[in-house]
Amino acid sequence: MRYLGLALGLAAGMATAATAQDVPVEVGKLSGQQITLHVYPFLTKDDLKTLRFVAKNKEALKLFITSKGYSALAVAPDEGFAPDGMPAPSAVALGDFADAATAATEAAKACDAKRKGTKACVVVLEVGPAS
Repeated sequence: MRYLGLALGLAAGMATAATAQDVPVEVGKLSGQQITLHVYPFLTKDDLKTLRFVAKNKEALKLFITSKGYSALAVAPDEGFAPDGMPAPSAVALGDFADAATAATEAAKACDAKRKGTKACVVVLEVGPAS
C-alpha cells in the first residue's frame, strides 16, 4: 500500500511538472537581467499587459523586484494578478535568492499563505542574472 501511495504521489508530481512545462513563456533581457514571463491561461489581457510592461521597463520592474540575485512573482490562479488594476493581495514578489528554484518556491509559499482560492499559486514572472 505504501508503494501505491508513493507511485501516485510521483505521478501527480510528474503531471504538475508536465502542465507547468506546457505554459508558454516569453523571455527577455533588461539591465543585465533575464526576465521570464509565464503566460498562464488564467491571466487576463490586463494582467498580461501589465506583466509585459514590468518585464520591459526598468523602473516598473523595480516596483516588484528590488534585489539582486534571483526573484519570482507568484499569483493565485483563482485571484489573478491585478483583478481591479491593483495587485491582488495574494500576489507575492520575493527576491535576493541564490537560485531560481528557491525564489520560485518561496514566492509560491508566501502566495499560498495569502490566497483565498483553492488553486495553488504559480510563478508568473522570474528574474535572474542574464546568461
